[in-house]
Amino acid sequence: MGAPPGYRPSAWVHLLHQLPRADFQLRSVPSAFAPQEREYQQALLLVAALAGLGLGLSLIFIAVYLIRFCCCRPPEPPGAKSPPPGGGCVTWNCIAALLVGCAGIGIGFYGNSETSDGVSQLSSALLHANHTLTAIDHLVLEMVERLDEAVRTELTTLEEVLTQRMELVAAARGARRQAETVAQQLQGLAFWRGVPLSPLQVAEDVSFVEEYRWLAYVLLLLLELLVCLFTLLGLARQSKWLVIVMTVMSLLVLVLSWGSMGLEAATAVGLSDFCSSPDSYILNLTQEETGLGSDILNYYFLCNQAVSNPFQQRLTLSQRALANIHSQLQGLEREAVPQFPSAQKPVLSLEETLNVTEGSFHQLVALLHCRGLHKDYGAALRGLCEDTLEGLLFLLLFSLLSAGALATVLCSLPRAWALFPPRNPSASCSGSHQSEPFLQSRLEPGLHFCSFPGCRRRPH
Repeated sequence: MGAPPGYRPSAWVHLLHQLPRADFQLRSVPSAFAPQEREYQQALLLVAALAGLGLGLSLIFIAVYLIRFCCCRPPEPPGAKSPPPGGGCVTWNCIAALLVGCAGIGIGFYGNSETSDGVSQLSSALLHANHTLTAIDHLVLEMVERLDEAVRTELTTLEEVLTQRMELVAAARGARRQAETVAQQLQGLAFWRGVPLSPLQVAEDVSFVEEYRWLAYVLLLLLELLVCLFTLLGLARQSKWLVIVMTVMSLLVLVLSWGSMGLEAATAVGLSDFCSSPDSYILNLTQEETGLGSDILNYYFLCNQAVSNPFQQRLTLSQRALANIHSQLQGLEREAVPQFPSAQKPVLSLEETLNVTEGSFHQLVALLHCRGLHKDYGAALRGLCEDTLEGLLFLLLFSLLSAGALATVLCSLPRAWALFPPRNPSASCSGSHQSEPFLQSRLEPGLHFCSFPGCRRRPH
């Protein structure tokens, strides 16, 4: 099948299309795009379930790490004034993870924009195709009504005026038959009239879903950005309550990141299967939804020399009939008007109607050619299979960076929280000392506190 102009499956489409697929029984599933088949649906669900597996492993790792940190810490020796081993790297590890998360947020905004641009290109192509189909139906209806009106009025009047000359009446009746033939042939050119599938409705549905998808990702990105910023603020201000709140929020965003990763992975894999060979699926789906013949759909979706124009015969007959009407009207104007002056007005009116009809007919021929609709089809595929797929891959990278960064933050924040100094001087005898260069002590340098258990302040 011929590919639309300017569209070629990208390397990412080929790569994702080659990935193995399996159903819930781990049986191999063909990579051909078949969303109506149960096995293919299970294969995509299994791809999304891998993100759930990653979430479960992340939570188990974080839980084991925190349990080990809380329950297996060696006791601090009495009177120790040195910082805990490795404590100096805790805050910097957390900060580095947050910076990676911020970089992932930037990638996420770019991927969200690319995905939105691709969907917008798809919607624009559908709207342009709908405009073309609507223009075809409108032109056909307008031309048929104009010819019917000419048959009912001008040609009927002309036959009444020319009743004394039967050869002229026969010429007028011949023009009537030709006009009726043109109207009959034109009615078969409005091939989209009465079709239940509307590109306008599809474009509106796609735009509606994309609007909420885009908004949901913007909210997720802003939520993670706020978590990163407030976590950094909590570390800078050594605020335990803020760190605790951000730990809970980081856990929530971690779950959302893994969930979005599953949706993105399944969508990208399914989209790659569709984009690897879109023609056959689109042809079958359109034929099923519209009931149109395969010759019409092949002509517009493929638009190559191997497929002939299914309307060529009707167009040829209509053009010949219009030319015959024009010749008959010229003959009537030359022979009938000098003998019957009252015939001049209907003849001139018929010629004007014929000129307008011929202009509309040439415009209809241009619209019925496959170039316009095939160009819209190619634009829709490029938007869906290039920009949208690229945006999904960037969103997938964002989710991966976000999940890794947040897992590191969740492991680092409790250790950083344990290094924070107490908020009142009486609690400073607990043996905790600040050891972070990033977290400078707020205590006055002139005050000295004992660091051994059970210490008492010397009376003044």
